[in-house]
Amino acid sequence: TQYKTICTFLFCQTCDQDDDEVEIAVDNAAFMDEFFSQIEDIRSSIDKIDENVAEVKKLYSVILSAPTSDQKTQEDLEAITNDIKKMANNARNKLKTIERNLESEEQERVSADMRIRKSQHAVLSRKFVEVMTKYNEAQVDFRERSKGRIQRQLEITGKATTDEELEEMLESGNAAVFTAGIVDSGISKQALSEIESRHKDIVRLESSIKELHDMFVDIAMLVESQGDILNNIEQNVSKSVDHITVAKEQTKKAVRYQTKARKVK
Repeated sequence: TQYKTICTFLFCQTCDQDDDEVEIAVDNAAFMDEFFSQIEDIRSSIDKIDENVAEVKKLYSVILSAPTSDQKTQEDLEAITNDIKKMANNARNKLKTIERNLESEEQERVSADMRIRKSQHAVLSRKFVEVMTKYNEAQVDFRERSKGRIQRQLEITGKATTDEELEEMLESGNAAVFTAGIVDSGISKQALSEIESRHKDIVRLESSIKELHDMFVDIAMLVESQGDILNNIEQNVSKSVDHITVAKEQTKKAVRYQTKARKVK
């Protein structure tokens, strides 16, 4: 089964028990196959989010390179943003379900499959936080650069603003706050349009950041609580690599000895 194959691969990384315990784990093969199916689904969602974050960054660059963003670019950005939100919710809900199952079963049994499930859950939880952090950083960078464009256009009109004043304007959510008093100041329509366009970009972004915030914090707190598990996994993986290196050297020596023995014969 899929579980037997994966258990063999993961054994040196996550297990430290005798053969009897491994045999018990293999008896749960059907259950573990279902678990690894969930794990693959979560991993697939996280990988797709990562790909979409790269696309979002490209679209942010396109939007910032033009005075105003075209409708097609905004639609593409909205579609990808919705996909990220949908997949992030899917990954988060499945990670939370696995977490609850592990907590309810922890008192009942301590076995090889339990350790494997815990480690897989911990690794994917951290991977999820890493990709969502990358997404959040892209959003924050886009917001800062959009804010900078608004600030420069306001300076051109003679309406210089401090960072604090600009943040207050953004929090009001009203584009008129930016353009009040400068419509008749000789400002070009293009500059005025850019101020309004950047403001809309930031308002849309704020909504997306707020929607993902609670989900992000929820999983981030879980990963922080899993610190010991993740550190143990990294140590075990490191040991496994060392063992493989030693095994390769021993194999090479064995081949050399065998070759010499044949020559003697």
